[in-house]
Amino acid sequence: MSGLAAVLAGRHAPGVHRWESALDVAAVRRAVEHAGWRFGYVDGAGLETRAEALRAIGRALDFPEHYGANLDALNDCLRDLPGRTVLLWDAWSGLARAEPRWFGVVTGVLGERGDAEPAVEVLLRGVGPADRVPLLA
Repeated sequence: MSGLAAVLAGRHAPGVHRWESALDVAAVRRAVEHAGWRFGYVDGAGLETRAEALRAIGRALDFPEHYGANLDALNDCLRDLPGRTVLLWDAWSGLARAEPRWFGVVTGVLGERGDAEPAVEVLLRGVGPADRVPLLA
């Protein structure tokens, strides 16, 4: 968990990263919350469209009822997060393979946080196109 530990401790910039870890979701949640960060989880098995992925992210991050599950709403809701957040996205390759362009756009929105906005670390766990996202080591 050294790469994640570095992000949580402020020694590595948050962003969108592939993450190789066998830790169960509950253990990751405990570590993230112990460090004072919020946690969200997406089980991406079967998610192959942008709309499905955006809805799953909204549920995982507990976005408000009015969340429109579109890119503008995603960006707005990320700005309104109450604090630093880790989103663990298992089985992310469905969207990356089915809609590679939209996968890049969605992860771009997730990873492009301004200095005044809450930090978001997205951990993409599982097999997927390695050339799309850097590895968090």
